[in-house]
Amino acid sequence: MGLFPAAGLELASSRLSSQGQGRVARRGGFTLIEVMIVVAIVAILAAVAYPAYTSHVRRGYRAAAQSYLMDLAQKQTQHLLDNRAYAATEATLNATVPTDVNKTYDISIGVAAGPPPEFTITAAPKGTMAGDVTLTINQAGAKTPSDKW
Repeated sequence: MGLFPAAGLELASSRLSSQGQGRVARRGGFTLIEVMIVVAIVAILAAVAYPAYTSHVRRGYRAAAQSYLMDLAQKQTQHLLDNRAYAATEATLNATVPTDVNKTYDISIGVAAGPPPEFTITAAPKGTMAGDVTLTINQAGAKTPSDKW
């Protein structure tokens, strides 16, 4: 700007005013087109992000159910060693269903006296997980469906 900054600003503002004569000066703000472009971009991002988010949440709930089934299977093995039979209920195993599992899966235990004794623990989806697969584990450690474990 040089030695006289105020004079330079005056000169620049006088040039702008002489160029803009006869036109309406644009005020700060957004046009409708600009706002609509931003809304369209946000809508596209949301359309991509929401299914990915719900898929991630489903996998999280499924992982919680799988962890709980594995815990129950381990407790069943210990119960067999202590009592020479598998437990038919979660209460007998002193197991408390985690909140996430309780609201998304129904847990059931099936026991066959044998010989040899057998159990199958099943987690059937409910609520927000209604479209998901039913998870099972048995005394041999076989988990179904194998592609979801």
